Formats: sequence, C-alpha cells, structure tokens
Amino acid sequence: MRVRFAPSPTGALHIGGARTALYNWLLARGQGGTLVLRIEDTDRERSTPENVDQILDALRWLKIEWDEGPVFQSERAERHGEVLQELLESGHAYHSSATAQDVKAYKEEHGHDRGFRGEPEAEGAIRLHVPDSGETVVQDVIRGETRFPNASLDDPVIARSDRSPLYNFAVAIDDHDAGITHVVRGEEHLSNTPRQLLVLQALGQAPPVYAHLPLLHGPDGRKLSKRHGAASVQELRADGYLPEAVDNYIALLGAGYAPDEEYFTLDELAQRFRLDRVSKNPAVFDEVKLRHMNGRYLRELGIDELTRRLEEFTGRSGLRGAVEISAEKIQTLADFWPLSGFVFDGPVDDPAAFERTIGADGGVEILQAAREALSQADPFDEETVEAALRGVVERLGLKPGKIFQPVRVAISGTTASPGIFESVTLIGRDEALARIDRALGRAGGDHR
Repeated sequence: MRVRFAPSPTGALHIGGARTALYNWLLARGQGGTLVLRIEDTDRERSTPENVDQILDALRWLKIEWDEGPVFQSERAERHGEVLQELLESGHAYHSSATAQDVKAYKEEHGHDRGFRGEPEAEGAIRLHVPDSGETVVQDVIRGETRFPNASLDDPVIARSDRSPLYNFAVAIDDHDAGITHVVRGEEHLSNTPRQLLVLQALGQAPPVYAHLPLLHGPDGRKLSKRHGAASVQELRADGYLPEAVDNYIALLGAGYAPDEEYFTLDELAQRFRLDRVSKNPAVFDEVKLRHMNGRYLRELGIDELTRRLEEFTGRSGLRGAVEISAEKIQTLADFWPLSGFVFDGPVDDPAAFERTIGADGGVEILQAAREALSQADPFDEETVEAALRGVVERLGLKPGKIFQPVRVAISGTTASPGIFESVTLIGRDEALARIDRALGRAGGDHR
C-alpha cells in the first residue's frame, strides 16, 4: 500500500487537511504501507516557501511522519511535458484556443447538458479528448459508485498554452508515477476525479483506489471556518492544545471507531483504522469537546512534563509551583497564564472585581481581618494559611466566599485563580501581605 498527502501551499494547514494527513498516516502505519508527502505547488501566485514551511511544521508538531518526500510538483515539469507530448501525439489531447465564451456558445447551440468538444488547432491550451459515449465511473471506498456520463463532461484543459500543467493532469501523473495505490482526500475533490480518471484512461493506466472524506462542519452544521474558532493547526497550537489531543480528536471525526471509546494513542488508532468504516456524512468539529479532551491529556502528563511544556509555551521558567496548584483547573496550555500569571507578574487590574469585593460594603474590614490572621500564621504553609482564613470566617460569621474573594482579588487582581490557600502559600507571607496592603491602600483602608 502506498498513500500520499498532497497539500497545496497556499496557506496554513487547515484542520480538515490535518485530518486527511492523519488518515493517510493511520492507513499506512496500520497496513504496513508507505506515506508520500507531495507539495502541489502549481498555483504559482499563491504557493510560497513560507506556506510550505508552515505545513511541514504543522505535520511535525502532530507527529505525522512521512516516508518519502516532500516531492514538489513544480519540480516535475519535464515529466509532465513528456506525458503531454505523448497524449498529443496519440491523439488523446489537442491544442485549443477556445475561451469561456466559446464554451458557453457551444452549449447554447448543442444543449447545456452537453460537454464541450473543441477542434484541434495549431496552438493554444491543451485539452483532453473525452469519449462521447459511455460513462466515467468513480469507485469510492466511502461513497460507493458515482457515475458521470461522458457526453456531459467537457473536454478538460490539462495544460496552459505555455504547456504548464493544470492540477487534474499533474495529480493523475504524479499519483501514477509514485505508485500510489490509495488516494484518500477530502470530499471537495470528488468532482475532480473524473478528469483524473480520463487522463489515466488515455494513458492506458489503472486508477488507484479512491476514498473521499466527508467535510468537517462546526456545531451549527455549517462548513468549518474561522467563525467556529481555530481553523488551522497553527491556531490550535497557539491556543495551547497538545498535539496528542488534537490527533486523537480529529482521528475520531467520522472514522467509525467504537462509540464507547474515545482515548487512543496514535499506534492504537493506526491498528483500528479502516477506510470502509469512515462515514460519508459530515463530521462535527466541536472545540468544546476538544478542550475537554485536551484537559484530560494535560492532567495525564504529570507535573514535570506539564511544567516543561508550559515553560516552553510561555517562554518563562520556574513555573512548577504554579503548575502544581493550577493543573486541575486548566484545559489548554494557554489557560495557565491568565489563571496563574499573577504569581509572577503581580495582580492584574480588574476594577470590576475590586469593586465587587474589596470595594463593597464591609470589604475593607474583611480584608483587614484576613491580613491580621495571615500575619500571625506560623508556619506559613497551606494548612496553617487555611486554618487562619477559616478562623476569620468563624469570627465574622460570614460565608467562606465573603472572606476568601477579597483576599483572592488582593493577591491576584481578579476573582479567578487557583485555590486561595495554595495561592497565598505559594507567593509567601511577605508578598501576600504586601499585596493586601496595596489593595487596602487603594480602597483607603488602614491596614495597621
């Protein structure tokens, strides 16, 4: 078995493209096959080296390793030219200067369901002759059989007048030359397949096995796009998702795994993956579910590895203590700094949180009482800090939240933080008291 992933470097790697790459990888690994990476860069205006680098970086981040390549389609111009000449000489292709208006006029004369047929000329673009009778049949592992009457298919342009090949021609030749046995790609390519089959037929070559994957939709049932959140692998990475969680989640999107099982390693996914189980219905990419899965993966890393990844993600060091007290509350790496950054950078400025707690009636008195209790806590460890603050709750006869939230806002600036006892203990007595003093000063309170 030989499969290929063949992205066009016209932008970042979309999540749908990542799933296609992953499915090809799973198929190759599970069946002992070979994965070829081909860069389809025939769009000379939009294909850039920067986009190629983005795609390769995204694949490496996802741990999708290829066995051959990357092969650049643009570097195969000589081979494409040889096959074009072969088709011209055999009469399967011809030069045509027909324009879009000419095609329109032809259909108005012969019927709009009739495919355009041109007359050979001395120069112009190169079109492929399509038989007037019979059908071109796409056999698809996922979708079954799709039939296209040849009479309704236009003679397709396979190369420009300068003989630079168009997509459908180059793809057919490249797949054949690479010995690709299975073409697994997105549903949007299904309409291209008849043209590629006709090229192979003209050359007397057998087609590969085709499998067109269903589209990815958002939770609203519409085609996945930026309006649903992250749309590319780079965006998921920047949003703090782990590659193993992304792999696991997108592998489940339409693959037909057992519904009662969700968490797999890549090796487990490869052993279970089967093309004939893939659904032909659109799959839903739900970032809420991905966040949940990512949170579980985060917690299974262990504190040492989670700290390493967070330090790499944030570019900061010495995070272990904050990681220990926040690990249960974060679902992505990006959640960490908004939750725990106050430990290192001081309280954030959240005026609304300040007014709801310290600025509210009794807030200053509560914070003064908490400060007094914390100043006498000895030793200044989590157990003693908790006892000190719960003592204030008992003395003032208030609910715990009425005591803890002003302290939380004083040390973090906001009402969202890791556990209050752990947070106060981590920053230490001197820093905790200093932050409380600054909050009291801001509120006009006397902390003495």
